[in-house]
Amino acid sequence: MDDTKIKIISAAIKAVRQYGLEGVRIQKISELAGVSPGALYRYFNGKEQLMMECFTYIDRQAAAVFEHLKFDPQAMLTDPVGAVRSLWVPYFRFWLARPDETVFYHRFRDSAFFPSYDKNRDASYFDTFAGMVRIFLQVFPRLRQINQDLLWLHVLTSTVMYAKYVVEGVIPDNQETEDTVFRFLTEGLSGYLNLEKMKIEQY
Repeated sequence: MDDTKIKIISAAIKAVRQYGLEGVRIQKISELAGVSPGALYRYFNGKEQLMMECFTYIDRQAAAVFEHLKFDPQAMLTDPVGAVRSLWVPYFRFWLARPDETVFYHRFRDSAFFPSYDKNRDASYFDTFAGMVRIFLQVFPRLRQINQDLLWLHVLTSTVMYAKYVVEGVIPDNQETEDTVFRFLTEGLSGYLNLEKMKIEQY
């Protein structure tokens, strides 16, 4: 991806935070990017394609968080909730460090357009995370009793939602917030993890 395209995408993400998905205009994005509308259209055929590429650009970076983590499956046996936290904290902090991207991502996922887009998109760049999930399901088969789409949608989407509250100043950016959000997200999940841990310890 060349510098001009990245510049346009970054400008579009920033513009959506300022004006919203519906309110943002190509002219305003062009101004923020420092390019003409004609130059923008050489890279994108319209606002819809630009918004989709912005989402994918952010989503790929979020997925890459898991590619750089050291994941020890053995830790799940001794401290399953801690193992989940070691994966979740870097993901949560990724969003806190990127306010424009966080607001854009949340608004795009919350849009009426997203469900149809989501059905057809290629999210294979999340393969590393999917592999971690498969290992969790092998160690804790009771997790299969939960609707998997709902489970991971709850964890990942809610993480972004709470991060948005932080970057918008609704809730403070501190350790207490991080601890509380993690407890909210894993309260139900911890029951499944701890029950399996108890069974493992009995053997």
